[in-house]
Amino acid sequence: MNSSIQSATTVVDNTASIRSFHPPVRTLMGPGPSDVNPRVTAAMGAPTIGHLDPAFVGLMDEIKSLLQYAFKTRNRLTIPVSAPGSAGMECCFVNLLEPGDKAIVCQNGVFGGRMKENVERCGATAIMVQDDWGKPVDPQKVEAALKENPGVKLLAFVHAETSTGACSDAKLLTALAHKYGALSLVDSVTGLAGVELDVDGWGIDAIYSGTQKCLSCPPGLSPVSFGERAVEVIKNRKTKVQSWFLDMQLVMAYWAGEGARTYHHTAPVNSMYGLHESLVILREEGLENSWARHAFHHRALAAGVEALGLGFVVAADARLPQLNSITVPEGIQEAEVRKRLLSDYNLEIGAGLGALAGKVWRIGLMGESACKTNVLLCLGALDAVLTDMGAPVNSGKAVAAAQAVYRA
Repeated sequence: MNSSIQSATTVVDNTASIRSFHPPVRTLMGPGPSDVNPRVTAAMGAPTIGHLDPAFVGLMDEIKSLLQYAFKTRNRLTIPVSAPGSAGMECCFVNLLEPGDKAIVCQNGVFGGRMKENVERCGATAIMVQDDWGKPVDPQKVEAALKENPGVKLLAFVHAETSTGACSDAKLLTALAHKYGALSLVDSVTGLAGVELDVDGWGIDAIYSGTQKCLSCPPGLSPVSFGERAVEVIKNRKTKVQSWFLDMQLVMAYWAGEGARTYHHTAPVNSMYGLHESLVILREEGLENSWARHAFHHRALAAGVEALGLGFVVAADARLPQLNSITVPEGIQEAEVRKRLLSDYNLEIGAGLGALAGKVWRIGLMGESACKTNVLLCLGALDAVLTDMGAPVNSGKAVAAAQAVYRA
């Protein structure tokens, strides 16, 4: 009997052949992560210090200031959550909503659906405003929902919808929220540093983003910012925030700038080094220059895509420059194209999500990835692979069309 017990609990060790991991060198032009500046990876390799070390506390203060610059805000509660963008989303919802609250949620892609999930997990009611995937949020539908639902606590919408590449009018939608006494909660995970965003100028009450998109930092941190109206809501809650880790009343004490900081969690020190360096790079370039760079390289990419005979899901006037949903030609297996781009060119582009799965590719021009070298590589590789697969495209036209934009 003892032998059978021993046999049943024996653990097989199959780790002897495992060695250090050496990732392949890729060009990242999917929906994120983006290519990372070597300065950022070098910063992350610096010696680790304690998360309450005076030197690290000084770094935290600089990160706050740099994030305020990136968001264009003076909000005191502007920090990176020690987890990816999805945690930033949850952080905003669990702090602002309580059981019994009502929230209007706009959905024009995958991430509006995730907002709905968060609202419901807070015990609140989600009132949905639906728009077609690839279209921006319709302000008229939003105003109608606000009129029909007095007492709504917040309006939540995606500024830069990563699943489609559609950009919604955050300034107008925030103004509508305030007109009817609601807070505005904005997802700009893909928007920050890639397209115009003005938290204070537009009056946004709460916003979250991610590091791995246009900031060109590895994934793992989520910048958030709460305005004074949102902070008052958090301070006057009747119930505890359902997440201890994401409770801003606790986290605020760790990030507060006055006096000693209260220990909350062990911050990801080296990741913070990387975020700091990526924000320094953004400051050196200039925020408006970063927006312009993304738009410029998008124009070149779009010229090449259209010369190839492919189309965009999103109309030009609502299109994010940094996230491009491209229609797959008839009869082509989109996954096979991505596989060949990866194996033959070390080039990553993204697949469609949800309703667009199998119908589009998502090509990212984010941060470091938004450059002439990447645009020409992507267009040339896509042209070659599609031509080899017998797709109905205009072979040999894409790179020349992009080059014409660069020469103009």
